[in-house]
Amino acid sequence: WHTCGPEPAAMVKYSREPETPSKTSKACGAHLRVRFKNARECVAAIRGLPLLRAKAYLENVLEHKEIIPFRRFNGKVGRKAQAKQFNTTQGRWPQKPVKMLLDIIRNAESNAESKNLDKSILVIDHVLVNRAPKMRRRTYRAHGRINPYMSSPCHVEIFLTEKAEQVKKPTELPTEAPKKKVSKKRQARERLRSGGAGFD
Repeated sequence: WHTCGPEPAAMVKYSREPETPSKTSKACGAHLRVRFKNARECVAAIRGLPLLRAKAYLENVLEHKEIIPFRRFNGKVGRKAQAKQFNTTQGRWPQKPVKMLLDIIRNAESNAESKNLDKSILVIDHVLVNRAPKMRRRTYRAHGRINPYMSSPCHVEIFLTEKAEQVKKPTELPTEAPKKKVSKKRQARERLRSGGAGFD
């Protein structure tokens, strides 16, 4: 496969542009010989994760210490105990898409270094998988027939964005008790009880 680095960025079309280009690094891969359905599940598992956690997670998947949950394309996928941590039952440890994602993440990381971004606060802000044109082969069947034997490659793109740490608002003790909301009906009743007519 080939990946899209920082130099040919003007030539490469991404599905969208980042909100803060100065704090974002991009990388993509086109026509990757990895099954689209497996790649989609791997991408869904790392979306929104911090960069360092995503790399550690994918490396754990290669060692079968953690699992990729299969939520959409899960036909005939076995049930695994490791999938419980993702509140699902089905999962796998797909090797090719995980290695491919690690390569693209490393590419985006080196692009971030060239932009002097802080690795420790980089987050996978956007990651997308699209189907690529199928590649055709043939398989030979009984009685002299021939059937198609297609591969399902994919395109992948990733944005790494610097996320500023959110400062928690200090909790101040309320000086006054919060006023209770009183409906207009109740206000009118109280006015009647106190002897007021309710109108001037």
